[in-house]
Amino acid sequence: MNEQLSDDELLRYSRQILLPQIDIDGQLRLKGSRALIVGLGGLGSPVALYLAAAGVGELHLADFDTVDLSNLQRQIAHDTSSIGQSKVDSALARLAAINPSITLRAHRHALDADSLAAAVSAVDLVLDCSDNFTTREAVNAACVAAGKPLVSGAAIRLEGQLSVFDPRVETSPCYHCLYGHGSEAELTCSEAGVAGPLVGLVGSLQALEALKLLAGFGEPLVGRLLLIDALGSRFRELRVKRDPGCAVCGHHVDE
Repeated sequence: MNEQLSDDELLRYSRQILLPQIDIDGQLRLKGSRALIVGLGGLGSPVALYLAAAGVGELHLADFDTVDLSNLQRQIAHDTSSIGQSKVDSALARLAAINPSITLRAHRHALDADSLAAAVSAVDLVLDCSDNFTTREAVNAACVAAGKPLVSGAAIRLEGQLSVFDPRVETSPCYHCLYGHGSEAELTCSEAGVAGPLVGLVGSLQALEALKLLAGFGEPLVGRLLLIDALGSRFRELRVKRDPGCAVCGHHVDE
């Protein structure tokens, strides 16, 4: 790699550089990486904060919503002074204050099919932190088409789940393989409620999976679905397989 870490960067990231799984080479890979975060709410807040702090070189932030008082119980990228402000603008200010050395790109409007495809193609990895099935399906389809890994998280009430869908891995399922038949409930946090620390936990795990993929260490959650029961403080893992008949990724299997 031709790029180097400055003295300030060596000090800023020193604690993770000490990890042999990351080291200087991994930190340089993070510096040269680009990630798209779709949704800057309960999940997207810790994702954005941790990826910025970790030194992912370019973060693309997508959200068309504004900050509401009811968000502040869990959406930790925003504060009371941000109420009424674009979530993207609120997050931009917070992330720039945490790490001014990274590049931030803003998507303040809802992404249609064309703009979503362009946004996904412009990055190395996508994190789906949205709160509705329609957006998740659209993001998944764009990631499959562009061959980009997708870190998907969800949380509602006291239950969370997390997985990584990577079209670069032949055996990896996509989001549609698991949920494409409409089995996922359409309830949102505004209807069913959610515990703030739970979305923080799921978002933090999403950020960790992204760092593993971008820096090239550990075993990402490809082909595995992590289920979190916050009420009983229990974690359960399910093995998930690609659906050869999947309408989104099935036709890519033999290409």
